Amino acid sequence: MQEKNLGRAKTVRPIIVEVGGEPQGIVVPENGGFRFVAVRLPAFAIDGRHFETIEEARRAASVALRADKGNGH
Repeated sequence: MQEKNLGRAKTVRPIIVEVGGEPQGIVVPENGGFRFVAVRLPAFAIDGRHFETIEEARRAASVALRADKGNGH
C-alpha cells in the first residue's frame, strides 16, 4: 500500500539574471543564498558561484561581461 501523505519535493524556481537586457544566467535558491548557473559564455566565469543576494549575482555577471568585452570578445 502506498503512503498518501508523502511530502512532495519543493519546486525550485530559477530567477533569470540579465545584464543590459540580455540573460546571462539564472540563480537558484541554495543554502540561504543563490547559486549562479551561466547560460551565456561570458558568464561562465562565475558559473556555480554562491551569492548572498540576487543583486550580488547580477553585479558579478555584469563584471564578467565587461571583462569578456575587454578581452576582445
